[in-house]
Amino acid sequence: MNPLLFAPSGAVAPVTADFSDDTWWIWVIKAVAIIVFLLTSVLIAILFERKVVARMQVRPGPNVHGPFGLLQSLADAMKLLVKEDVTVKAADKLVYIVAPMIAVFCSLLTFAVIPLGPAVNMFGHITPLQLTDFPVAVLYILACASVGVYGIVLGGWSSNSTYPLLGGVRSTAQVISYELAMGLSLVSVFILAGSMSTSQIVSSQTQVWWFLPLLPAFVIYIISMVGETNRLPFDLPEAEGELVSGYMTEYSSMKFAWFFLAEYINMLNVSAVATTLFFGGWRAPFIPADSFLQTGWWPVLWFLAKLWFFMFLFVWIRGSVLRFRYDQFMRLGWKVLIPAALIWVVCVAVVQGVRQFSGLDLRTTLFVLAGVVLLGLLASFAIPEKKKPTGPKRPPGPEVIDPFAGGYPVPPLPGQVLPPSPRKQRQAAAAAAGATNDAGTDVPQVTQEVHGG
Repeated sequence: MNPLLFAPSGAVAPVTADFSDDTWWIWVIKAVAIIVFLLTSVLIAILFERKVVARMQVRPGPNVHGPFGLLQSLADAMKLLVKEDVTVKAADKLVYIVAPMIAVFCSLLTFAVIPLGPAVNMFGHITPLQLTDFPVAVLYILACASVGVYGIVLGGWSSNSTYPLLGGVRSTAQVISYELAMGLSLVSVFILAGSMSTSQIVSSQTQVWWFLPLLPAFVIYIISMVGETNRLPFDLPEAEGELVSGYMTEYSSMKFAWFFLAEYINMLNVSAVATTLFFGGWRAPFIPADSFLQTGWWPVLWFLAKLWFFMFLFVWIRGSVLRFRYDQFMRLGWKVLIPAALIWVVCVAVVQGVRQFSGLDLRTTLFVLAGVVLLGLLASFAIPEKKKPTGPKRPPGPEVIDPFAGGYPVPPLPGQVLPPSPRKQRQAAAAAAGATNDAGTDVPQVTQEVHGG
């Protein structure tokens, strides 16, 4: 292997994107191109997801609107445009309207620092296929993702309704849990690449893509990115089974479409980050770095192929895995992913530090540690959950409950029964009295009334 395979930035200076030849109209063209790319990709992603899930379920999927159903996503978008816009009367109007805008606006910011390719000739100007870059570009991506969650939280709170509020609270816990795991999984990339600049991280993967030596971090990132985007099996903030539609319950028409748009753009964002930080960015596999296929506009094709591989992974997981319970979801984040990510960061930091200051070749050690951490991560899924203590044994027979004890009617759970109604008690007392009169013996009638009948 190349001795510079895992060399830190102190030994090999990564190439930084050069924006010195850019002009204001080049920036405008790039920004507009990114927005158009994201919006059209969302339409393609919706059709792609429906087609893939349909094939997994052995059915045709959309095939009526346009050739092969290609216009189905456009028809859905037009339906949302012309649908009646309903505003909840009790909602906080300003926050209620601004919340979906926050979600969409933050989702559009991430691609500004994603390198889609090397420097190209654009109208006589040599410019990188990237809007901008700076030394802490990955932290900027994490910040945009964190602020975007405010749209979900505020949308659930401002609706002034129970189920949206629960969805917003769940989203808060979700972003805290899985953003920590996601951020820690990226630290090992920073250590090996020696930079947090996206263009420099891509340049550092000339010899090897980081998902190979950093496989545990890559697995943790893949799990975290699914949780970060509220996708199955982690779509707890909008779980239809118990929260109707979660934080989006009180939204309709275009305000609902903005939330929908933000979710799919975020899928594209996290897929682009995985491509850039772990899969070599725009570099093609098995092709020399000096080949013409690694220059010009060709690398955009390799980048898009990797991006849609991760989009397929999203759809594959959705069609294969059931939704987690909320306690399972929190346990996975706090007791499995975060400790595993911390252990892996320590291992990478120690190995890289020893290599840099002693000159020892510890690449084999790093691969062994990666295998150990990955096996531990996989083994944690097989550990059974602790059973809750059963407590004192119930008396034999069903438990009689008062359905109005809390002030509102509660249906009985398994093993519980409602008390007999007052009418049934009066009928039983009358029947008993009639039987007693027939026998010639007086029996006092039962007149006690059960509350809640």
